[in-house]
Amino acid sequence: MFRGIALYTNSVTQNNTSKKTLLILTALVFTGAVFWISLCVGRYPLTLQALLEGDASAVNVFLTLRLPRTIMALTAGFGLGAAGMIYQMIFKNPLASPDIIGVSSGASTGAAGAILFFHASPSGITASAFGGGLAAVFLSLTLSRLSGQKNLSSLVLSGIAVNALAQAVLMALKFTADPERELASIEYWIMGSLGSVTASRLPLPCMIVLLGIAALAIFYRQILFLTLDEDEARMLGTPVTLLRLLILTAATLIVASIVSVTGLISFAGLLAPHAARLLTKDYRLSTLLLSGILGGALLLTADIVARSAASGEMPVSILTSILGAPFLLWLIWKGERTWD
Repeated sequence: MFRGIALYTNSVTQNNTSKKTLLILTALVFTGAVFWISLCVGRYPLTLQALLEGDASAVNVFLTLRLPRTIMALTAGFGLGAAGMIYQMIFKNPLASPDIIGVSSGASTGAAGAILFFHASPSGITASAFGGGLAAVFLSLTLSRLSGQKNLSSLVLSGIAVNALAQAVLMALKFTADPERELASIEYWIMGSLGSVTASRLPLPCMIVLLGIAALAIFYRQILFLTLDEDEARMLGTPVTLLRLLILTAATLIVASIVSVTGLISFAGLLAPHAARLLTKDYRLSTLLLSGILGGALLLTADIVARSAASGEMPVSILTSILGAPFLLWLIWKGERTWD
């Protein structure tokens, strides 16, 4: 009898593993196809034949515009999808996002300050936004620690306070900005775009996302303990406060490095984790990988539409919301039907 139960359990485990592998492979193939389409589609269409023949204008567009932009879209989508899942796991809230501890608001304020006071170049805006995002998170963590409480509630409340403060500063900066030049630049940055991405701006976010994802994967088993009740996790020997701080720092570095280059991109970090969990029904490392892949596919698709649907380029956040909301509703409906 027990042998039969063991055989059945092994069979179920193997079937689940096969399904997850198939899901990941399917997502990779789809993302690869969208990646190639992104390289070819735009105001100046490219063909493989033109690139192979060494057409000077085609090669120049490919190397200076399309390839950096497409790599950034994939990197940003993957990073936001993976980081979004980590936020949701740590805060035990399916609606958790980087905004919960102020990173997005801090980055926006930093970018607005660079535009308004220093008339900074894209690289200067990137550095200022990155610093603003990290400063907001550091302030949230410091306020939470000064409160003397070591639970999630104090961190969430500190994040809400810092987010409100950053939003107030941002509104003050926008109020004093020149409506014809500076205000337009600030608003366009906040709406998010991949149009200003160049090869020189790729190394920092790509390196931070790669190292951050590697760190999350290495410590993923410990991260799972953070999804338990805090007292239960401590009884199992988990240093909850220290581990939460380290994991949040890694996820925040990923998000800050991305939004400092692309501006704010809504929905990708919220949709991708939901989609991955509804498809896999668990929190394993494969689900984190799938969340990143789906985030990359979403952002690549949104960027293709953003630069092709109209005569001028649309902010990519508009497209991620338009593409993401119906897809999320469909996944919820499909998931509920599957669980019945």
